[in-house]
Amino acid sequence: MALPTTTRQWILKQKPTDLPVLSGPSQTFALETNPLPSLKPNQALLKTLYVSNDPAQRAWIDPNIDPARLYAPPVPVGSPMRARAICEILQSTAEGFAKGEKVVASCGWTEYSVLDASALRKTQDIEGVAVTHYLGALGLTGLTALYGIRDIARAGKEDAVVVSGAAGATGSMVVQIAKHILGCRKVVGIAGGAKKCRWVESLGADTCLDYKADGFKDELINATDGYVEVYFDNVGGEMLDLMLTRMKRHGRIAACGEVAEYNKSENHGIKNWFEVISNRLEIKGFIVFDFLPKIQEATAELVQAAKEGKIKVNAESETVVETGFEGVVETWMMLFEGGNQGKSITKLV
Repeated sequence: MALPTTTRQWILKQKPTDLPVLSGPSQTFALETNPLPSLKPNQALLKTLYVSNDPAQRAWIDPNIDPARLYAPPVPVGSPMRARAICEILQSTAEGFAKGEKVVASCGWTEYSVLDASALRKTQDIEGVAVTHYLGALGLTGLTALYGIRDIARAGKEDAVVVSGAAGATGSMVVQIAKHILGCRKVVGIAGGAKKCRWVESLGADTCLDYKADGFKDELINATDGYVEVYFDNVGGEMLDLMLTRMKRHGRIAACGEVAEYNKSENHGIKNWFEVISNRLEIKGFIVFDFLPKIQEATAELVQAAKEGKIKVNAESETVVETGFEGVVETWMMLFEGGNQGKSITKLV
């Protein structure tokens, strides 16, 4: 079989202020076919197999965010959309990387790519664990959850913890780490829909509340009776504002995500800020890239926890959607509709 010399790519055409536009003259992305560069020394030609879908990608194409204030360079108009993926090596000029091996790489929304060996991270075959988990529980998602709840929020055995977005990729890992590794005295999840809530409880949450249900606010007040020490925030917006009223004095909030606000031109804003002052709350944002030097250590720790049954790394903890390359954008958009349980991944078919 001849090696590819061109690749299809999803190119950013216009930066959206609200929901990305899928078609028409103002569409956000366009499908193009572009030539591949020739393979140079210490590089590999890759075929994309699985693509990671992450809410943070939305911030990378937001025209209202000052690039100087963004933790990573924004995706330039005219460039392929940035994304992490699991790829198969089709050809290699790099020592230690052989044809047929699978690697994790930031190749973007592209079928084929040529990257330097320094940009590749090998996967390991772990019995009973799908390779896709290197984009989730055993990758940056797991690293985010582990260091966010343990190092940023400093959760421990004496703490009650609330996790929003608890059925998502990061939130579901936070629930398990808080309960089964850190031994927190109480873990409350928040998710959308009864089915997701029951799944979060199966992971170890003492209870999970459906934010879509009537009476949610009263249920949250009851579940946090006496207030809580730690809140792991994945959604921002109104949920963060509400949780400021449920924090114990000197409580700690790990600000991880803002999925409720990513596709809105006007944000909700914080109305309960006086709670931060009067109860001396600590709110700390963090970015997983801060902890990249520890990813091997974290992966080993999470693999061991999985072997011991402390965390579940299985088919239920990810949503893998088989998608033709033409449907990559639509599958990514499912993130913002609550269409995933656990990690969202596109499998190219």
